[in-house]
Amino acid sequence: MEIHDPRQPNQFRGPRDRHGLRGLRGLRGLRGLRGLRGLRIRRTPLLLALTGVIGIGGAVVLVGVLPHGDHPSPAHPGTLATTTPSKTTPSAGSPGAPGIGDPLLPLDGNGGYAVRRYTLAFDWRAPRTRFDASTTISASATQALSRFDLDFAGNTLGSVTVDDLPARAVRDGDELVVTPAKPIPQGGTFTVRVAYTADPTQQRHRGDAIGDYGWVPTPDGTVLYPQPNGAKMIFPTNDHPSLRAPVTFLITTPPGVSAVANGRLVERVPQPDGRVRWTYDSEQPVAAQLVQMAIGKFTFVESTGPHGLPVRDVVPSDLVTKTAAYRSLTPEHLTWLEQRLGPYPFPRYGVLVGDTDLPVALETQSLSLVPKGDLQGDRVEAERDLVHELTHQWTGDSVAIRRWSDLWLSEGHARFYDRLYSDAHGGESLESVMRAAYEHHDQWRHDDGAPAEPRTEAALFKKVRYDGSALVLYALREKVGEGTFEKIERSWVTKYQGRVAGTGDFVALASEVAGEDLKPFLTPWLYGDRTPPMPGHPDWQVDPVQD
Repeated sequence: MEIHDPRQPNQFRGPRDRHGLRGLRGLRGLRGLRGLRGLRIRRTPLLLALTGVIGIGGAVVLVGVLPHGDHPSPAHPGTLATTTPSKTTPSAGSPGAPGIGDPLLPLDGNGGYAVRRYTLAFDWRAPRTRFDASTTISASATQALSRFDLDFAGNTLGSVTVDDLPARAVRDGDELVVTPAKPIPQGGTFTVRVAYTADPTQQRHRGDAIGDYGWVPTPDGTVLYPQPNGAKMIFPTNDHPSLRAPVTFLITTPPGVSAVANGRLVERVPQPDGRVRWTYDSEQPVAAQLVQMAIGKFTFVESTGPHGLPVRDVVPSDLVTKTAAYRSLTPEHLTWLEQRLGPYPFPRYGVLVGDTDLPVALETQSLSLVPKGDLQGDRVEAERDLVHELTHQWTGDSVAIRRWSDLWLSEGHARFYDRLYSDAHGGESLESVMRAAYEHHDQWRHDDGAPAEPRTEAALFKKVRYDGSALVLYALREKVGEGTFEKIERSWVTKYQGRVAGTGDFVALASEVAGEDLKPFLTPWLYGDRTPPMPGHPDWQVDPVQD
């Protein structure tokens, strides 16, 4: 994600400060603190008889509120849970964990199963108008399951089935707790289908760079902004950046309205009523926060990148000419990054121009969302945005982060390369930008934690994860030399292409490539309270910390 704050000088452009605590989830009944042992909040149980029985489309679902005391807690912070201790017999299975136990967002993701494929069906009607939707999830059980969770904060819930049999479904905050008609054996495959009503105006707000996220309405349709964990407002999912699965999109639109999604257009089929069904395949597994589905009156602009790579820009029809100059630079950006990071990791790429005033862009996989304003201003700034989101295709999309505290690996790399590109294409020098970041680094650490150790979830999208994390990479380059650094970078995105990796993996690989143990050097940069001396720059000074 690339963000701008017009209140800051150019060298500090990065996440806007936030002061709210919404990310702790505690502002909704302290529910988010359930990830800490002993801090579970109980609600008064509601009789299921009061919740009602809803029958839709021949299936039946019991919908209610599950008391928190009846729901298993995620693993202790610091571990990633895949199972939950059971009081039931092995034959009956046990509940899957309601979260994978990420220390910052413990209820994101779910335990007990792995998603094999999502099929998302959207029967789009009109802007800002609710419509019928369904999600079909093919999954395999990693434990014997008596019940399991889906991350889901969507609108009116319809039917829920497991292997075509009606299932009991209970909403517990942002969790949809599904109890199948019969337990699922460990290693067994199963299919969940959730029918619901989607609301393309549904959003949440963060007090940081991201601002509003979820569904993002446009004048004639929508784009998606799921980062960090807003995909659950769009479809039932297993939502954590380390969890990925292929996605099939079935999107039906009115005549004259187009649809686009991650990956390849498989078919476009007119329907008897004059509507059109668009089918897209993501081609590769994608994390929920990187899913993109956009609807509007678009023009598809096709071109070719390096080695014949298909490049498809998706542009609101009245913005094609206005954004053409900067969009046409994508092949040049691809070539420049391939020289440093190796071959582009996906079968295609493109820019989705958002007809929105959102101040942020987003690296949705193979189709980066870039607001229209970013493509109609200063060229240096526009190229920084474009290179930033393109870099994420290697680092953050192809190489996924293991935990949210590893976000520095995604945003730090994207910031480093957008600044490196800008240095050579009319922008400020990398050294001057990094020196400015160095001066502020102790303050950033004080306010929001070290690059690889955010103090809270609310500190994730702050400057220390952008300019501050790029500074770590700059320090590594100064330490090992430019040639070795380039080998580390190429090795990183090559070894972990299509895989999940974390901070420890990066430190180990850097040490291996450099031929020396870099852990003593990188640990204080990544985790320390104070900024270490910058190699080769003894004159650089850190500003005093202000409380």
